[in-house]
Amino acid sequence: MLNKKEVKDIQSLNQKKFRDGLGLFIAEGPKIVAELAATAPAQVHRIYALQSWADAHADLMRSLPLTVVNDIDLARISQLQTPNGAVAVLRTFAPAPPLPDVFTLYLDTIQDPGNMGTIIRIADWFGIRQIVCSAGCADRYNPKVVQSTMASLARVNIVEDADGTWLGSQSMQRYAAVLDGRPLNEYARVDKGILMIGNESKGLSPAVLDRATDRITIPRRGAAESLNAAVATGIIVAHLLS
Repeated sequence: MLNKKEVKDIQSLNQKKFRDGLGLFIAEGPKIVAELAATAPAQVHRIYALQSWADAHADLMRSLPLTVVNDIDLARISQLQTPNGAVAVLRTFAPAPPLPDVFTLYLDTIQDPGNMGTIIRIADWFGIRQIVCSAGCADRYNPKVVQSTMASLARVNIVEDADGTWLGSQSMQRYAAVLDGRPLNEYARVDKGILMIGNESKGLSPAVLDRATDRITIPRRGAAESLNAAVATGIIVAHLLS
C-alpha cells in the first residue's frame, strides 16, 4: 500500500506550481504509459501499475522503476474518474533551443488543454518537429494536455516564446490562420515555414498577426462561425505538407 506522503505528492502534480517545483508530471493509461516509457525511458521517475499491466510489459519494465499497486491505490493517485491500468510519474523535458529552418507551429495563447494536446499530436502525425508557444498557452504538462497527446509530447520539440520575440527573428514565410485571408486551396505544398494558430475565442493577437507574411483561410461552405483551433490546424497542415 502506498503511504500518505507518496499519494499526496503524486496528487499534487495536478497543479502547475507543484509540477514546476518538482520537475515532474503525470501520465495515465496503459497505452500512453507504455509508449512514453519506451520512447523516453530516461524521463521515467516511477510507474505505478496493476500487476496485470506489469506482467504484460515485463520486458519494457525490466530496467525502469516500477511499483505494483492494487485498484484502491491506483484510484487514489489517478486524476481520471475511471483509473486505467497504470500511472507514470515522469521528469519534465529539459528546455531545448529552437530548431532553425523547419516547419513550425506557432501557438498564440491556445488555452484549452484538449486543443493543446491535440495540436501536439497533429504535429507528431505530420512529422512537424517543433511547436513554439506564446505566453499564456496551456501548460504542456497539464494532465489533460498529456492525455490528449498520446505520448507525442516526447517526440515534438516545444519551445516557449515567453518574451514574444521569436517570430520577429524568423525569415521563413509566416502563415496566419484567419477568417478573411487567401483561400487555403490556392497555396502549394511547402517544405518549411511557420503556421500561426490563434486563441480559441479571440484568434491571433494584433502583435502576432502583424508578423504574418501570408493570411490563410479555410474556405467555408456552410454556416458555422468558425472552426476549432486543433481542427483548423489539422486541415491547414494536411494541405501544406501533404
